[in-house]
Amino acid sequence: MSLLDTKNLSPGLLSFLTASIIATANAALSLLLKPDWFITVAVFLVTFALIYGLYYYTLQLFIYRKIKIIYKFIYQIKATKKEEFFYKKILPQKSIEEVSEDVEKWAIKSTREIEVLKANEKFRKEFLMNLAHELRTPIFSVQGYVDTLLGGALEDKDVNKKFLSNASKSIDRLVRLVDDLDQISRLESGNIPIIQESFQIQELIRDVYEELSLKARERNIQLQFKKGTERPISVYADKQKIKQVLVNLVENALKYGHENCTVIAGCYEVDEKSVYVEISDDGPGIPEEHLARIFERFYRADRSRSRSVGGTGLGLAIVKHIVEAHGHTVNVRSKVGVGSSFGFTLDRSEPK
Repeated sequence: MSLLDTKNLSPGLLSFLTASIIATANAALSLLLKPDWFITVAVFLVTFALIYGLYYYTLQLFIYRKIKIIYKFIYQIKATKKEEFFYKKILPQKSIEEVSEDVEKWAIKSTREIEVLKANEKFRKEFLMNLAHELRTPIFSVQGYVDTLLGGALEDKDVNKKFLSNASKSIDRLVRLVDDLDQISRLESGNIPIIQESFQIQELIRDVYEELSLKARERNIQLQFKKGTERPISVYADKQKIKQVLVNLVENALKYGHENCTVIAGCYEVDEKSVYVEISDDGPGIPEEHLARIFERFYRADRSRSRSVGGTGLGLAIVKHIVEAHGHTVNVRSKVGVGSSFGFTLDRSEPK
């Protein structure tokens, strides 16, 4: 570092340089007026001492007063009795360079916090907008059916049962939506306990396949295991919650996949501690620009298609929260026209 590097001048060094210049000028003037080396040296020393002391004290007073204001701003401390604490504890222990570093760190931290707040605000607005839309559809449907019935259709035996049935379906959708939102909220807050036990993951997948077999037959979709992954693998997890994960993933494949396509489950031993479970389909696939947000609440890659097949728009969000509650992650791989694969890891059960 250069001695005259103005970016790194401390109050002491600045006072020293200023005092040296003024003392040298005074000593040279004294030598010209009266060529006496003793007087010249005395003038230099006295001038240097006075200028250095005055300059250093003034700079310290000015700079640390500014630093005090900066620290008040950073730590949001009012002008109270803590003034003495700042003078005695913080200010004398901090150099200008250290204060500069503190301010820079604070600025970076504040910038990051602002960016997070902006992102959260954007997410909150999108969430509220999507929630309002999801609630509006079944509510308006129920309102329309009820108003029609009250307007005279209640007496028409050909339509009253049909309208009441449709209104009941819309109410069921509202109930599912509220239940899913409640579950996500409790998962996020940790209010739903994860009760882990050992079980065979392939056996659980077979149970899910059996429950959804009727839906699969309606669309002529085959539910299969990937060849070579049929060997039983035991995992250590919350069986009922993992079942919900599998149901959501397989139901998604049945809803959005093509008729006559295939849904394939694969189970792989990653290492001695982890097992990877994957649900794949050869359906339409998901465009790449949607993959990063596919697990967000109410996010739909194809909104028109999603509305027609029903659902609350929270299935993948629930999958993500359940898997993360187990301390693991879920991912998606997809290509348009080829299909999609959703996978997640679980703890492998210790052999008994």
